[in-house]
Amino acid sequence: MTRKKVKLAFIVNDSARKATFKKRKKGLMKKVSELSTLCGIDACAIIYSPYDSQPEVWPSPLGVQRVLSKFKTMPEMEQSKKMVNQESFLRQRITKASEQLRKQRKENREKEVTQAMFQCLTGKINLANLNMIDLNDLGWMIDRNLKDVEKRVETLNKRSRSSTGGASHTSQLAAVAATGAGPSNAGQQAPESSQKADVLAATNLGVNVDSILRQQWFMDMVTPQETAMGFGGDDNMMLPFGDTNHNALFSNPFFPLN
Repeated sequence: MTRKKVKLAFIVNDSARKATFKKRKKGLMKKVSELSTLCGIDACAIIYSPYDSQPEVWPSPLGVQRVLSKFKTMPEMEQSKKMVNQESFLRQRITKASEQLRKQRKENREKEVTQAMFQCLTGKINLANLNMIDLNDLGWMIDRNLKDVEKRVETLNKRSRSSTGGASHTSQLAAVAATGAGPSNAGQQAPESSQKADVLAATNLGVNVDSILRQQWFMDMVTPQETAMGFGGDDNMMLPFGDTNHNALFSNPFFPLN
């Protein structure tokens, strides 16, 4: 069974606050003792409370004085180097939480734009109904997917050319071994090899032209005229989420405009 997350707030009820204090004070003393024993370090604890007339110390008053004396002999800069109070601790947590929130918003916006891109392709969204912010984000997403497709096509073409070249070279060697390598045979085979090379080049040219035309048609259909800066852009230029001044299609406009 998982522990219930404790709300970090002042406990108003007196009896509940006193019970929590006793339980957590015991646990804190135990942790300090374990830390000192397991790691072989000097540590001490001093706890004042309204429920006791004298402060509770660990390990002993003499042990506390020894640790404090050692701390005071350090230079002032070293003393405050890793010192944390309640305010600085909360600031660190707020900064960390804000960064996590920014990353999550960025990821959510990317998913929204990706979904909108597919809806545009199926005709569920009309590009004329999108505002400038949405078009900017959508344009960047389309450009990124096109680049991924182009890289994949280039990789497949390289593999195809390498495999085709290896097979052609093997067949030529087999033909030479079967028919002989005399001057007359070489003269007869040259036109045939040239014709095969011309056919292969024409085929590859046709495939490349067809691919270019398809990409151009795709870009003309869904790419806005404005130039996108790219996903996320400059952090200083990011628009805040929940901006309702643009009547955006998506809930969270994220990418900056040029």
